[in-house]
Amino acid sequence: MKNEELYKKVLEYFEKAIPVAETELHYENPFQLLIAVILSAQCTDKRVNMVTPDLFAAYDTPEELAQAHPDEIFNYIKSISYPNNKAKHLVGMAQKLCSNFGGNVPDTLEELITLPGVGRKTANVIQAVVFNKSAMAVDTHVFRVSHRIGLVPKSCTTPYSVEKRLIKYIPEHLIPRAHHWLILHGRYTCKARNPECSSCGLTKICKEYSRRNPTGKKVADKNI
Repeated sequence: MKNEELYKKVLEYFEKAIPVAETELHYENPFQLLIAVILSAQCTDKRVNMVTPDLFAAYDTPEELAQAHPDEIFNYIKSISYPNNKAKHLVGMAQKLCSNFGGNVPDTLEELITLPGVGRKTANVIQAVVFNKSAMAVDTHVFRVSHRIGLVPKSCTTPYSVEKRLIKYIPEHLIPRAHHWLILHGRYTCKARNPECSSCGLTKICKEYSRRNPTGKKVADKNI
């Protein structure tokens, strides 16, 4: 199957199977989403959503967060992974928003990655979710699902190489939604351990399923 046909089938399936595709992080404005995405690195959205309400209530604006000490922020996020570093990043991010961007979250990759705690993945999430730009954030779910289905070849060994491959074949207007489709599919169906292939509608075209199940019989060990 040619790449164009594979992508077309996968995207058509996701459009029907996951009609509502959006971030599961809770936020009310771009500043809050930026905080939540920084906190979500190597941490679950569920855990992030447990700590952000109190944090947002205490530090409602970049100006307020910029005046905080990392130790104060640590007390709100200590149940999050790497709380010491993230506390420092959040304060530094807020300070730079105030000093360089007038307290507003910028909308370009080049500007976003100048903020402490913001790498390419986080910047792409902000661009896609807040500004509806055709940016593909590649997290562990996107990376895994793309390889399993066969959307990217084995030679794509880095998040950036996966990102470039995906945006090459996904129509520009669908890229923001496709980012969420891949994440949600990886989070709830194509899990890292014990993927639920029996409830997936992509098994007929999934490269990994075909490799694991060449005879069409049910696979006993689905750990990949």
